Amino acid sequence: MSSFNKVILLGNLTRDPQVRYTPGGTAVAELGLAVNRTWFDQKTNARREETTFVDVTLWGRQAEVAGEYLAKGRQVLIEGRLQLDTWEDKESGQKRSKLKVVSENMKMVGGRGEGGGGGGGGGRGEGGRSEGGPRSGGPREVESSGGGGPEEYHEGPPDDDVPF
Repeated sequence: MSSFNKVILLGNLTRDPQVRYTPGGTAVAELGLAVNRTWFDQKTNARREETTFVDVTLWGRQAEVAGEYLAKGRQVLIEGRLQLDTWEDKESGQKRSKLKVVSENMKMVGGRGEGGGGGGGGGRGEGGRSEGGPRSGGPREVESSGGGGPEEYHEGPPDDDVPF
């Protein structure tokens, strides 16, 4: 029997990305993402909202782009897979686990200056692919090749080379 592990999240960063490098020189970034859900509660006749906090890991060029252009409060779309990390707590000796998302594709959402003060997004030189047209401030995309380790970064043409 086959299985399917795919997650798509749109939310706001809860903190600035933390970029580190492995001993082999591969960038890895950790993000905190807040994802909101709203609904109408018929019992109280009021609109309700709940927030879910998700930890996201990015690898390779995707991690470097996040560290350079994302900041707390910035909206981002993450496509990835769930991964369960397990370890033994050194103090108590108990087994611990944590479910997180490993990003395979990241899109920066919103125009320049939206969200936190991370240098603005959607601008030129960001290294992503513009899906909203050149200089439109539309979503910018950073893809990776999948796997669990170093990822490949796919880049579109610079804005000056777009023929329209």
